[in-house]
Amino acid sequence: MTSELDIFVGNTTLIDEDVYRLWLDGYSVSDAVSLRVRSGILEQTGATAAVLQSDTMDHYRTFHMLERLLHAPPKLLHQLIFQIPPSRQALLIERYYAFDEAFVREVLGKKLSKGTKKDLDDISTKTGITLKSCRRQFDNFKRVFKVVEEMRGSLVDNIQQHFLLSDRLARDYAAIVFFANNRFETGKKKLQYLSFGDFAFCAELMIQNWTLGAVDSQVADMDVDLDKEFLQDLKELKMLVADKDLLDLHKSLVCTALRGKLGVFSEMEANFKNLSRGLVNVAAKLTHNKDVRDLFVDLVEKFVEPCRSDHWPLNDVRLFLNQYSASVHSLDGFR
Repeated sequence: MTSELDIFVGNTTLIDEDVYRLWLDGYSVSDAVSLRVRSGILEQTGATAAVLQSDTMDHYRTFHMLERLLHAPPKLLHQLIFQIPPSRQALLIERYYAFDEAFVREVLGKKLSKGTKKDLDDISTKTGITLKSCRRQFDNFKRVFKVVEEMRGSLVDNIQQHFLLSDRLARDYAAIVFFANNRFETGKKKLQYLSFGDFAFCAELMIQNWTLGAVDSQVADMDVDLDKEFLQDLKELKMLVADKDLLDLHKSLVCTALRGKLGVFSEMEANFKNLSRGLVNVAAKLTHNKDVRDLFVDLVEKFVEPCRSDHWPLNDVRLFLNQYSASVHSLDGFR
């Protein structure tokens, strides 16, 4: 009695994007098979449940073998074991280092240590993200942080060079590294309305203007550490609220420039001194590590909430802050 066996031989590693997503999301083989069955794949392909089980297991074995290479993406490009087209390599890397917004908001600004990793069970329960996926994302954050924290040069460029991420994802990781290094508080209740994108936007501006690299491109850790001299200089802003004549002059400059341009001009004019004191007091305290960590909490309390209570439109906030800053520079000759 003879039996026929069909054999296909090839040297290109096949990657099923849907199965890869299930693996990244932390599903077991059995759960992945169940989800694939529910998607209607058996009807679409005419395959049997046994074939689907075998196919899923085969993909999972491949992903497990690839994972050690994904920890150092340049190795994936230069290895010869898996024949994967460049476009597929880029997809594997990008999706492996992608993260969930809900997860990153839970760990943003926290120390990337074993202590935080112990909280992943609770984060998984809170966010509905599988524990395995939480661990992958946390380990990715920690891995990138460890590689780039001591490097000179642009933080984004270093991340792209060593992890081959897209520009957008590299910028997101730069924000995560920056927040982890400076331990900014982001978990307080009054900050929960802020998205990761909000914090990432702030991180990019702070890296460009507040770090050692913004002053000297040859300084080590240039895009990670805040420039202490810059923070020390901010203490001089106290004169803006301590000297009544300067405070009145500053108010006059701002009000003259913004008259007729703000929908909340009357509210701004009446509350200018309180808003100015709030901003200056936040800036002047940044020489202390605890106050650096509480920067966003203090800004919300001292500036955002007063503006919100007076129903400031976003564009009015932008106009006010731009003019406030410009007027500070014009006051240099009076101090």
